[in-house]
Amino acid sequence: MTMPTASKKTAPRESPRKQPGILRVARENFGYESLRPGQEEAIRALLKKTDTLVVMPTGAGKSAIYQIAGLMIDGAILVVSPLIALQKDQVDSINSQEAGAEAVVINSTQRAAELRDAIEKIEHGEGRFIFLAPEQLRKETTFETLEAARVKLFVVDEAHCISEWGHDFRPDYLQLGPAVERLGHPPVLAMTATASREVREEIVGRLGMRKPKIFVHGFDRPNIYLRVDHYDTDDKKLEALIQRVHWAAKPGIVYVGARKTAEAIMRHLEEESISALFYHGGLRASERHLIQERFMSGDADVIVATNAFGMGIDKGNVRFVYHYDITESLDAYYQEIGRAGRDGERAEAVLFYRSEDIGAASFKAAESKLAPAEAERVAEIVADQANPVERDEISEQSRLSERKVVTALHRLEDVGALEVLPTGEVQLAGDADLAQAAEAAAEEQERRREIKRHRLLQMQEYAETRACRREHLLRYFGDGFTAPCHNCDNCEAATGDSHGDIRVDPAIGARREVA
Repeated sequence: MTMPTASKKTAPRESPRKQPGILRVARENFGYESLRPGQEEAIRALLKKTDTLVVMPTGAGKSAIYQIAGLMIDGAILVVSPLIALQKDQVDSINSQEAGAEAVVINSTQRAAELRDAIEKIEHGEGRFIFLAPEQLRKETTFETLEAARVKLFVVDEAHCISEWGHDFRPDYLQLGPAVERLGHPPVLAMTATASREVREEIVGRLGMRKPKIFVHGFDRPNIYLRVDHYDTDDKKLEALIQRVHWAAKPGIVYVGARKTAEAIMRHLEEESISALFYHGGLRASERHLIQERFMSGDADVIVATNAFGMGIDKGNVRFVYHYDITESLDAYYQEIGRAGRDGERAEAVLFYRSEDIGAASFKAAESKLAPAEAERVAEIVADQANPVERDEISEQSRLSERKVVTALHRLEDVGALEVLPTGEVQLAGDADLAQAAEAAAEEQERRREIKRHRLLQMQEYAETRACRREHLLRYFGDGFTAPCHNCDNCEAATGDSHGDIRVDPAIGARREVA
């Protein structure tokens, strides 16, 4: 009798941070009967005002973490996302619920009246969830609105974009750390689908996260068959790719390293009567949107794309992801193959590999060299200005490429010579010796180039290993796994256990039943 009585007396004093409160909010507002591994722990950390980094695959419920926590926090929730389409999806999702919290968005596609309406809602406390792209934080008016809104949770979606070690690096993400501090450092939630230990460390450092809780869940995708096929000529590799796509279950994605390659392979596939599209960053935004929509709707079986395609894409029935060219890192490779088989059904990821591909990728990485004179030229332009200077103005005065200027600015900031303001403008940080700072910046860039070369060697090790590929990948990400996986080419060769699957033999370009 005493235990039930005690339970009733203590229940009203229980913190809403505890499990029953979290589950109740999830169930009553979003219809969740349970939470997935890592979600509840991350929400609890945020409710304790602890900076939190969550690494979970797409579809594992990262957005539910800030949505549930946001309803339990008194104040505005700021969500920074690089994709306008993804922002819209999240806003529509929140506004379709009966949680009583409205979501608004601020981005470059809005008309003046729409923007005014969004800002008014934020100012009146009606826009509880605020979605925006990182470049919006360059605007002083945006900051003034956010400061008045009392932001109590700062969410960074696709957080790997802040890391130069990973993939999808976005320079605008580098201003998020200063933005967090200007808003009084509310609890930070950084989310990404894939991040190795080095990438996680850079996310934490760049965002200025304080003693963060880090949750890493669900790297293993056991339904994806892993394979690497080796070739000694480009012609053989291309022929094998076309044949494999021809016989493969569809839809699927073919990743390539260059825009011209995307267009050429798409034409080869069309010659085989395969409905295909190409996608790369050289297309206009409207063209990319149309092509993406066609693929997502099933209007084409295959999309041949550079790494510009994929962020925010959640097409559940992708049956294969083929890489015609090697990626710059295992981080990028695992992120891209993770777009296959999200419906849980069988899918395959195949790398079409030539040993010469590593040399070509190394040559490309070498182009990012920064000379001390280039770094000093950029620093001197900033020093000559009475006020903070825009990046575009530095590019114009220095006559360096925008990419080179961005690299120089990042390295000069790394060594403490420059400060990048939340507006994106740049100013000197103290009385730095510019020549010394430029030398240090060039050395830091060389250190990073060496790391890029090392990451290419890690890709080479994956391509050439005879051990279990799944174990190789998962151990890289710090997710323990013991071979055999029984679902990669190496385990298949070692055990002779192919589960009676149908495979494509690239050597003869024919579909065959594996006994």
